[in-house]
Amino acid sequence: MTPALHLLGSAADGGAETYFVDLVTALHAAGAPTSAAIRPHAGREEELRSAGVPFEHFGFGSPLDLGTRPAVAAYGRRQGARVLVAWMNRAARHAPKGPWARVGRLGGYYDLKNYRGFDALVGNTRDIRDWIIRQGWPAERAHYIPNFAEADDHPAQSRTVLDTPREAPLLLAMGRLHEAKAHDVALRALKDIPDAILWVAGSGPLEGELRRLATDLGVVDRVRWLGWRADAGALYRAADVVVFPSRHEPLGNVVIQAWAYGKPVVAAAAAGPKALIRDGVDGLIVPIDDHEVLAATLNGLIKAPDLRQRLATAGLARAAEFSKAQVLPLWTELFDRLDRERA
Repeated sequence: MTPALHLLGSAADGGAETYFVDLVTALHAAGAPTSAAIRPHAGREEELRSAGVPFEHFGFGSPLDLGTRPAVAAYGRRQGARVLVAWMNRAARHAPKGPWARVGRLGGYYDLKNYRGFDALVGNTRDIRDWIIRQGWPAERAHYIPNFAEADDHPAQSRTVLDTPREAPLLLAMGRLHEAKAHDVALRALKDIPDAILWVAGSGPLEGELRRLATDLGVVDRVRWLGWRADAGALYRAADVVVFPSRHEPLGNVVIQAWAYGKPVVAAAAAGPKALIRDGVDGLIVPIDDHEVLAATLNGLIKAPDLRQRLATAGLARAAEFSKAQVLPLWTELFDRLDRERA
């Protein structure tokens, strides 16, 4: 297999950063020669170290950072890398030329100027790949490789520990506390869902504002702020319904994660969830920014255990499309092909 070095220039906690670790560790576990170049981040370093993935951390600073690119190049040579994979724009700006193919991994509609001279771009949705081509990128060098989502082995989070009554309908909202994720819509909906408890798992710049909104809405006693959690499976396993009201979502990893854990999901009609979910079959779609419809939909679902089970069962079947067995070979085959082309 072709040795690959993955670059992540973000120091944040988010879906892309989590999936970076998931993919890198999965490739390594599958026997693919894999290493990582990251910004300092204690949590990610521990996960990579525990998985046995070689890594070093670099500055990945502003465009005036002249040290990261040569340092990454030296590390790539030491690792024998034949492919460099840049995750998002900051990593792409610092991805050095060298005896390797350069691949940009796009989880959104990024500015392609950061990827000039790259050998290939990978979008994690078909729409992102189509958009890349519409920007003038050669179709034969634009690829679609979805994210995978598979259940981990964390036991369900105790409701008692998080002051959640056993009989209360438990809603789970995952994602950064950012405007795009629309946690404010979930809070407004919660006001009209009697007795339900909402777990919010994520961190971000809007935490203070969202906490104040929960107080103003009178739902503060029914919200549990969990912060960033590395044990996502524990939360999915405990939840009754996954709520995903994002305003802007190119993919919607939460959707396929909910499917992987056999949980019904209600999502707003952002691009990614709308493309993934067959409304009424393996999930429910509601309008963006409509807390009243979201509340009505969740109330209906809470009162319909048979529907919840049907959605969960259909979602679990869909999860097979996004398994490691399906996704990992797409990456290794791409790496091998690019290496052959350069040779």
